Amino acid sequence: MRRMREAAQLSQAAVATRLGCTQTQVSRLESATRTPSKSDAERLDRLFGGEGTTYFAGLRRRIVARPSGPIWFEGWTEEIEPTAVVLRSWDPLLIPGLLQTEAYARQLFSRAPRAVPEDVEKRVEARLRRRKILDAQNPPSVLVLFDAGVLRRRVGGSEVMSEQLGYLLEVAERPNVTIQVVDPDCLAGLAGAFMIAELPHGQPDVIHADSPVQGQITSEHEFVASIRNRYEAVRAWAYPEHVSLK
Repeated sequence: MRRMREAAQLSQAAVATRLGCTQTQVSRLESATRTPSKSDAERLDRLFGGEGTTYFAGLRRRIVARPSGPIWFEGWTEEIEPTAVVLRSWDPLLIPGLLQTEAYARQLFSRAPRAVPEDVEKRVEARLRRRKILDAQNPPSVLVLFDAGVLRRRVGGSEVMSEQLGYLLEVAERPNVTIQVVDPDCLAGLAGAFMIAELPHGQPDVIHADSPVQGQITSEHEFVASIRNRYEAVRAWAYPEHVSLK
């Protein structure tokens, strides 16, 4: 990738603009410390090879995804979340992954179609590692919205739910975490879960929009603006924090 970029006389910043990501992400792609997403590979093929080229797409397919999670999600958990100054999230169905307990996450992963116990445990471990950013020396502000029905959706037995809700109350005491429950009559967020990461040093915001097949991670202005507007529409239906905790 670096060889092709230099041959095309493009800077990392110029490639980042075309990929819809940050210059840091391009640098990590070139140094092989970041796994390219499918859209990354397709855009690189168009950028350096033109229509019909599948060099980077084929290279990506030969990279074996780690069983700890989907390959497309690694860039978010390893690069975006740890560097964000503000994380905003919305989930209409579940407790957000960043705030899930071990038992809650294990129930979700173990109920997936054709779940393999070894892979389930690796995915649980990966999910719990995400929570380390909450204990960082300078943690991000975490602003969480989820539908009121999430509180009543039984994931596992009563003990699992009791522990999960107890953890939400515990983590909500942190000054950098805000949890708000959204009125079930809100329809603006039914399209699906998403997260918005506000990055430091004037870097563009990055969004992760959920999907059953493959989530989308991008900093393209059009998509970020759309998700931000949807977030504000959902937030307008949120109960105040003290009401949510009650």
